Amino acid sequence: MRKALWVIQIVLALLFLFAGVMKFVMPVEEMNKDTPVALPGPFLHFIGVCEVLGGLGLILPGLLRIKPGLTPLAAAGLVIIMVGATVISGMGSVPVALLPLVVGILAAFIAYGRWRLAPL
Repeated sequence: MRKALWVIQIVLALLFLFAGVMKFVMPVEEMNKDTPVALPGPFLHFIGVCEVLGGLGLILPGLLRIKPGLTPLAAAGLVIIMVGATVISGMGSVPVALLPLVVGILAAFIAYGRWRLAPL
């Protein structure tokens, strides 16, 4: 179980780090181009900061053995972000909402796994 959690944590951390950095690299107009709801730039940058910090929170506490209880909290915070992403994506088309839904489920699995099944 521990190895599966680590693999999922690393994959999701890379995904959220990439997504968070892209929210600062891409122009706001480009990010809002294909979404059903146009989100303001400062809100997108806030989400980007949350994604970067959440991605780091999935890996660093367990890797450095400093405050390992932060990993399930980071995963739970990312679940909240992915719920919002699923709802906004679902307003456009349901198949597009499947990716954030799956990512949110994986983040919830990490939160539960690191809290109850295999704590660090």
